[in-house]
Amino acid sequence: MSLPPTSPTSAPAAASTAAGTTPMVSLSHVAKRYGDHVVLEDVSLDVAPGEVVAMIGPSGAGKSTLLRCVNLLETPDSGTVSIDGRTVDTSGGISAKDSMQLRRTAGMVFQSFNLFPHLTVLRNIAIAQERVLGRSRAEAEERSRELLERVHLAGKEDTYPTRCSGGQQQRIAIARALAMEPKVMLFDEPTSALDPEVGLEVLAVMRELADGGMTMIVVTHEISFARDVSDRVVVMADGGIIEQGPAAQVIGSPEHERARRFLRAVTDR
Repeated sequence: MSLPPTSPTSAPAAASTAAGTTPMVSLSHVAKRYGDHVVLEDVSLDVAPGEVVAMIGPSGAGKSTLLRCVNLLETPDSGTVSIDGRTVDTSGGISAKDSMQLRRTAGMVFQSFNLFPHLTVLRNIAIAQERVLGRSRAEAEERSRELLERVHLAGKEDTYPTRCSGGQQQRIAIARALAMEPKVMLFDEPTSALDPEVGLEVLAVMRELADGGMTMIVVTHEISFARDVSDRVVVMADGGIIEQGPAAQVIGSPEHERARRFLRAVTDR
């Protein structure tokens, strides 16, 4: 599903969703600073149900911080965050209950895999379902097996993470996030720690999720993935959105000089 982009010159405003469509994710005037260092300044962004948004830009642009603000792993200093109609106003402080409820709607996949080394692959995926969703062990493990098949790792149930390749561990992490039945999947540079060949396995699974209609926000330097899979590309620099629009347009003919400079640096390597 593609959305009409805002003009690059007005990029800090949220992109309009299609007529009559309520955003699955909505960030409004989000700001974040650490002391005197401004990481995010007045950032607004809407993501429609089923849309895949790729966030690109130079290191230090605020991409990962913005992604972590979506599920409140980072608490914004101001602004509102909404997922699937549940809205949290961050300016007045956030209760633990509000954080937990919002966080459950967003699956997160990090650069590092964060798997439990002492648990089998199956238990890594099942344990949170039992403790958070209240599923029985049998139900959780049945769902875990289904998800392992979905990420092409059937047969790895009794293996320990250290016996798996980096690409396999990242796919296990994706299955673990999917097990919580999220409304949106958040990916923070999921292939950055992987060899290019191994990273392709992870990107293939992400492409399948996108094809299946999962709402996704992906922070990435994989420009080919951003161009070929995402509906919209958002370019960030200096704590704000400087340009956004259809993937082919932004990557092929960026209008903002800073976006052009970043894309030249990435594609000329």
